[in-house]
Amino acid sequence: MSSEPEIQPPTTETPEESGEKISKKAAKKEAAKLEKMRRRQEQEEAARKTASLSLEDESSSRNYGDVTLTELQSTADPKAGKWREAVEGKEWTNVSELVEEIAGSEVLIRGRVHTNRPVSSKLGFVILRQSGFTVQCVVTESKEKNVSVNMVKFLKQLSGESFVDVIGVVVLPKEPLTGTTQQVEIQVRKVYCVNSALQKLPLNVEDAARSEADIQAGKPGANQDTRLNNRVIDLRTPANQAIFRIQCHVQIAFREFLLSKGFLEIHTPKLIAGSSEGGAAVFRLEYKGQPACLAQSPQLHKQMAICGDLERVFEVGAVYRAEDSFTHRHLCEFIGLDVEMAIHKHYSEVMDIVGELFPFIFTKLEERCSKELEAIRKQYPFQPLKFLPKTLTIPFAEGIQMLKEAGVEADPLGDLNTEVERKLGQLVLEKYNTEFYILHRYPSAVRPFYTMPCADDSNYSNSFDVFIRGEEIISGAQRVHDPELLKEQAIRFGIDVDTIKTYIDSFRYGAPPHGGFGVGLERVVMLFCGLNNIRKTSLFPRDPLRLAP
Repeated sequence: MSSEPEIQPPTTETPEESGEKISKKAAKKEAAKLEKMRRRQEQEEAARKTASLSLEDESSSRNYGDVTLTELQSTADPKAGKWREAVEGKEWTNVSELVEEIAGSEVLIRGRVHTNRPVSSKLGFVILRQSGFTVQCVVTESKEKNVSVNMVKFLKQLSGESFVDVIGVVVLPKEPLTGTTQQVEIQVRKVYCVNSALQKLPLNVEDAARSEADIQAGKPGANQDTRLNNRVIDLRTPANQAIFRIQCHVQIAFREFLLSKGFLEIHTPKLIAGSSEGGAAVFRLEYKGQPACLAQSPQLHKQMAICGDLERVFEVGAVYRAEDSFTHRHLCEFIGLDVEMAIHKHYSEVMDIVGELFPFIFTKLEERCSKELEAIRKQYPFQPLKFLPKTLTIPFAEGIQMLKEAGVEADPLGDLNTEVERKLGQLVLEKYNTEFYILHRYPSAVRPFYTMPCADDSNYSNSFDVFIRGEEIISGAQRVHDPELLKEQAIRFGIDVDTIKTYIDSFRYGAPPHGGFGVGLERVVMLFCGLNNIRKTSLFPRDPLRLAP
């Protein structure tokens, strides 16, 4: 209640009642006085409201704001700031764990501001994103819940991609949510900005996440160079989050299978004295005054490991190729999945491992990564890979014959180009209903110097390639373990044998027959997910034109 005295309206008396006549001038003066009093009353009332609001903000201001640097410097002081006090003793909940079953619970979550939709001075909606999962947060002015209009205002000014901590209550929405992955809402009680992003970013995450269909429908998108130039933002899209989780699971399944078969994981040097594959596609550098190369594969050293009686080995590591290949499937640096093993009598033992390993990997991806595969399909639609329980193997000569019958000419002693590989993949799919198969007994002329020639015809070799969706992903073979034949073939391939002397000598000390294969991790993910460019499956791709970021 106001403590001001009540203002009574002026009375108007007739001359008979008052006995005197009020002049017009006096009446105007009285009216002005009353108007002045009315305005003063309004100002005082507004001041009282402002004072009341300030008092409200003072009591609730600790429920929102920017987190100070001191608080984020791993301080041990639980009272270093209002954020630190608010989160003390609480555990963060992942956005993916926000489900209907925990409705009514108070949670602490951290995420990026995905979208920010203010409705009024007393109501706002913010969608937070964490690792591809999204949840809607609602802030409503409420004296009872100590949520002030200034907190609503603070939430409204948060820029997209800023990191935010929210403390709130999980509630079930009245209607199903279509714009988030989680089907619950968070009623915000406290909100703190952990780190703010620029108001204008060089790449919008929503634009980077557009499907080709969305772009053709007129929605804004982003081209590949823009996305790769701003890769740290591009990686935040749901599809990219899924791609690199799938890449991780390929490695997990690769290791899981090989370890179960008695293989040992090793790590070979990437700085070597001479070329590991032959040819000119090698990065050369100076190594303490000596000429050196970046390894084109772990080939030489994984063979030396077999000669060291490790018998069955594998490696996951970087591979470097100085090729000027401006294609959708070539990189200058990629992650190689390499295997080497002693064999007893036939190189088919190596193919048997391949034939079991990759269906195992594909099956595990389907079992373990269904949500990730669906996230990729939303932006890059693709059909599940077709593969057989027992992997199909075809002799190279038979593949050439299939092409010939289809009207495609291919050199029986040459390599297959990309176009011919795809055509053969199409023929195999039509005939055998599989997109994953092995083509073996390749011509010797198109294989590395360390490949064992066939016993019945030296024009062919004990080697193989493996294909997914019509594209080659794996090369493998039985290796030459005879040092004189190895030296002879190295010279024929133009390799300075002095640079690989230790490699050749390792076979002079007793070496078992052996073979192996190598595959690019990025290419496996690209083809399994039906993607059109290997740069989509390389975290920070390196090609002939790209050395940053």
